[in-house]
Amino acid sequence: MMRYSTLLLALLLLSTTTLFAKERQFYQIKIYHLKTAAQETLVDNYLEKAYLPALHRAGIKTAGVFKPVVTDTADIRIYVFIPFQSLEQFAGLDKTLQADKTLQTNGVDYTDAVWNNIPYTRIESILLQAFPGMPVLQAPSLQSPKSERVYELRSYESPSEKYHVNKVKMFNTGDEIGIFKNLNFNAVFYASVISGPRMPNLMYMTTFNSKEDRDAHWKAFSADAKWKSLSALEEYAHNVSKSEILFLRPADYSDL
Repeated sequence: MMRYSTLLLALLLLSTTTLFAKERQFYQIKIYHLKTAAQETLVDNYLEKAYLPALHRAGIKTAGVFKPVVTDTADIRIYVFIPFQSLEQFAGLDKTLQADKTLQTNGVDYTDAVWNNIPYTRIESILLQAFPGMPVLQAPSLQSPKSERVYELRSYESPSEKYHVNKVKMFNTGDEIGIFKNLNFNAVFYASVISGPRMPNLMYMTTFNSKEDRDAHWKAFSADAKWKSLSALEEYAHNVSKSEILFLRPADYSDL
């Protein structure tokens, strides 16, 4: 009887863990690196008229397209954020899109671009899995026009895998996510990087009505008593070795 109860408990724990893992979304961040304004126009047209509608037809209803607030003319970038319910959905997306005839028709200038007139320099891809503390993306609730909004994409690298796990724990068990939520940071996602050029790493995105709104929120965060208490804990010391902050704005046609 004892062996049966132990086995049953183990199976229940396994099924619960599996279900919980399935509920956490996966995200892809595709970064288009461009050299010219003509390339930017071509990629914009493709994303707006062909790619995002094809994602919608494939069951991905909410995807984001963002550009840096300040453009680097030597490396023009477009960021595309795509959520997935599973790794299987991510792995099968290219095949699904290749079979989409409407995508091929509406995106022909992009898909059939010739070798000496390509639409981009390269595409960078980052694959992530959502944190348990926020397992699915949240569309931001903002009132300002898209042209005034500031989306802040942060990247936190850790000195080792163990420190990365510790920093993720700080967001979830330590409830750094809860602090952001209480202060109305309008986060879109929090996630660990599974595959990308910088690892171990986590990334998250918060959103604001304006630059002034963003600065006021971070001032409140720095002064927050719960954050001061959490950041002072020795168990979370030294878990970030490098951070990067990108200020982005959503494209007019972005779902987010």
